[in-house]
Amino acid sequence: MAAMNRVLRVVCRPAIADGFALAGVRALAAADALEAARVIDALLETPEVGVVLVDQALHDELPEERRRALEARALPVVVPFPGPRREEGPPPESELLELLRRAIGYRVRLR
Repeated sequence: MAAMNRVLRVVCRPAIADGFALAGVRALAAADALEAARVIDALLETPEVGVVLVDQALHDELPEERRRALEARALPVVVPFPGPRREEGPPPESELLELLRRAIGYRVRLR
């Protein structure tokens, strides 16, 4: 039996789909979890797809039983990936540190 070449597909929010396209990876945009589920279902029925990367935010919005069913599949392998993070403003823990500083009167360090 001849080995089949498998392809990678990405399911992500429209805002980051163009970045994958620039990298030469076909990305399918989904605005929400319902649309992502429809796109994933179509990819599961496409024999040449070997790996499906799913934006973590969309993946997390899928029902738990659906996520477990995707994890149990042999092919294609469905893998969530973290989306881009905004680096605007202070890091998230800085607000907590400032609250602690005010409450106890001096700065603490988180490890």
